[in-house]
Amino acid sequence: MSLLIKGGRVIDPSQNLDDALDVLVENGVVKEIGKSLTAPADAKIIDASGKYVVPGLIDMHVHLRDPGLEYKEDIVSGTRAAVSGGFTSVCCMPNTKPAIDNKAVASYIINKAKTEGSCNVFPVGSITYGLSGERMSEMGELKESGCVAVSDDGRPVTNSELMRRSLQYAAGIGIMVISHAEELELVGEGVMNEGFTSTELGLKGIPAVAEDIATSRDIMLAEYNGTPIHIAHVSTQGSVRIIREAKSRGVRVTCETAPHYFTLTDDAVRGYNTNAKMNPPLRGADDVSAIKQGLKDGTIDCIATDHAPHHIDEKDVEFNVAMNGIIGLETSLPLSLKLVEDGILTLNQMVEKMSCKPSEILALDRGTLKAGAAADITVIDPSLEWIVEADKLASKSKNSPWLGQKMKGAAVATIVAGNLKFVR
Repeated sequence: MSLLIKGGRVIDPSQNLDDALDVLVENGVVKEIGKSLTAPADAKIIDASGKYVVPGLIDMHVHLRDPGLEYKEDIVSGTRAAVSGGFTSVCCMPNTKPAIDNKAVASYIINKAKTEGSCNVFPVGSITYGLSGERMSEMGELKESGCVAVSDDGRPVTNSELMRRSLQYAAGIGIMVISHAEELELVGEGVMNEGFTSTELGLKGIPAVAEDIATSRDIMLAEYNGTPIHIAHVSTQGSVRIIREAKSRGVRVTCETAPHYFTLTDDAVRGYNTNAKMNPPLRGADDVSAIKQGLKDGTIDCIATDHAPHHIDEKDVEFNVAMNGIIGLETSLPLSLKLVEDGILTLNQMVEKMSCKPSEILALDRGTLKAGAAADITVIDPSLEWIVEADKLASKSKNSPWLGQKMKGAAVATIVAGNLKFVR
């Protein structure tokens, strides 16, 4: 298919582009960007007037639940949710059943995504077999099978020697380690952020320092090794400060946060709202301010969703026993656009954090509209208003804290390898 995207505001930080331009796509790649381009006779024309045209959004942290937990989500439904949210690529975490700790599981995901998925799916393999934290996985085999990083996301690697060796080995084969930074002894039986709200609700709290200590340890190990590390789902002002200071020393650390950490505080838990229960938990107002500042000054490199679908039976229960996590693929873009509206980020910075940087960190060969690049493109209408309605979400699961709320901004066309995968 040939496509001509006409008259949009093309924003591509990889080329320092921000101008009203046309984008011509042929044979799955970007053919040309320029003014008043002429399309082939058989080309489909997309009028992008008044809209943004950006490199396809990349979510480097999602849970597709496939294999083994398909009642929550699967590759088909998860990638449909991705393209409806404007994402052309997602990186799926390894806490499936079985875990992504061997070539067979990684190959299953890649092959199913190619034949049944709506967007690119890049598996993240596990650091340890079965996410047990006991024995390092065959990272070389995982990389050869298509994994773009390794992580035990959902659980920290508590053994510091094992984490040290994992960082060394991963660096030697050129694969990124993604850290789930959490000190389990401090977490204990906590179910939400420790503070005034947890005390008032009578719920056991998780202190922010549980994240800060683990973030600090993993950064110190990376600094000692001289190896890179990526910190997942940063939620505390302490972690932001630790990462900022480490970057100033030249430590090879990158990190991500999620929209709920710059949008919501632990007040969202009031009423024992299980759709506000996640790990790390929603924090206080000072933490939200620090996350925004970290995004603004570049300490936080990426915005990822930590899309974590759960069946209603796992959420419609007592708060203490409800599963952690919320869906996020279909609400991430408008929530991130609000940062632009509020002057926290420029539009260029937002696109960089949602496309270019994830690609760079994981070496995905995406996140650009340069001629010859894969034609993964997102067309965004920044002024489109819509309501988050459960029956209209593409995800199998509906565990979102924004149900019933009005959003502003949405993807109106999502193009993957030159193919129009979603149109609003």
